Amino acid sequence: MVDVHHPAPGARPAEDGPALPVVHRRRLVGVDAARGLALVGMMSTHILPAWNPETYGPTLQWELFAGRAAALFALLAGVGLAFSTGGRTPHRGRTMTADRVGLLVRAVLITVVGLLINQVMPGDPPAYDILVHYGMFFLLAIPFLHLPVRALFGLAAAAAVVGPVLMQALRRVLPAPEVYNPTFADVLAEPGTVLAQVLFTGTYPAAPYLAYLLAGVALGRLNLRSARVQGRLLWAGLALAVGAWLVYWVLVLRSGGYDQLLSSTPWLSEDQIDEIIVWGPDPVLPDSSWWWLLVPGPHTNTPVAILQDLGSGAAVLGLFLLLARRIGAWLLPLSAMGSMTLTLYSGHLLALTAMLHYEVPLLWFAIHVVVAALFAVAWHRSFGRGPLERVVAQAADAGRRLVPGAGGHAGASR
Repeated sequence: MVDVHHPAPGARPAEDGPALPVVHRRRLVGVDAARGLALVGMMSTHILPAWNPETYGPTLQWELFAGRAAALFALLAGVGLAFSTGGRTPHRGRTMTADRVGLLVRAVLITVVGLLINQVMPGDPPAYDILVHYGMFFLLAIPFLHLPVRALFGLAAAAAVVGPVLMQALRRVLPAPEVYNPTFADVLAEPGTVLAQVLFTGTYPAAPYLAYLLAGVALGRLNLRSARVQGRLLWAGLALAVGAWLVYWVLVLRSGGYDQLLSSTPWLSEDQIDEIIVWGPDPVLPDSSWWWLLVPGPHTNTPVAILQDLGSGAAVLGLFLLLARRIGAWLLPLSAMGSMTLTLYSGHLLALTAMLHYEVPLLWFAIHVVVAALFAVAWHRSFGRGPLERVVAQAADAGRRLVPGAGGHAGASR
């Protein structure tokens, strides 16, 4: 949900000198289209059924998008952060300081938007709002924006392991979430509980999700206009996703790990354990055994699940970048949606509060997607940046200007 212009490969930013002339490069359609797919995936998991009423197995959309759509959102947010802080050549000095101030402003505003939406959400909400967590994602990413690609990938791998371990280790000392979607009143009444929810105990905990952000920043520092890089993203992502699943298959399904889950949680049957693996925990995994950190599944936020979702996200990004080289114009509905996901996601959540989608979910899913696509294409052609994106970007630029001598603005290049 970071809307920026993509800088030229290798462009060197202003550092401590006067403002440089701004040259906007053509947006990478594949990045926007992948972000649009993530939005459609989030809509599908919010509206469409998770299981087949005849077989009671998971539906295709659940298997494709549950957990993965949110992870792709976060990964692409990291890519956007890389674009807005210098692209392949990270900004330095006061310019990077200004970038950090702008990102701080952006994080606060996105959190406020999320809290405002949560104010009108029912107590048993039709969807879990990611925006409040998104603000924390950005705050945690601020110290790492200047790092080189290898360091970012290394820290992403560390976050994929340390984040889930901390979640399990701190379960018994942190307060449990009291609401699904915290509001301003919750922040004022129980700030510690809300902070724990956003960092560790919620559906989108920032501690493990930092892995997606940092990996995305690393990917955004690569030359994503190169066909070779795009192809490597596709195949490396697929290899990582399959490799993570094989870890689960070998250690849990073939080497006694599943028996350890059963023995450590005698209050859960095999069917209940399988339900957690297929449909996810409510809201977090049991902390009775470290073997739980080897299961996949939506919103389990284990190292295996994170690496699997990172791999699938990288593969999707590589695939759409390759497709955009050939059929970029045909991706317009997705890419236009992807260029204004903050606006469209917010509108989608507000529409869900009417609670009209339960009787005919397929019809309402189609309505949400078609209306979002038509609005995005029309607005994009007429005005460019989405309405909420425009407001947040202007505020972030104002924050950047508070840093004297920074020069330029987010996404500017020589």
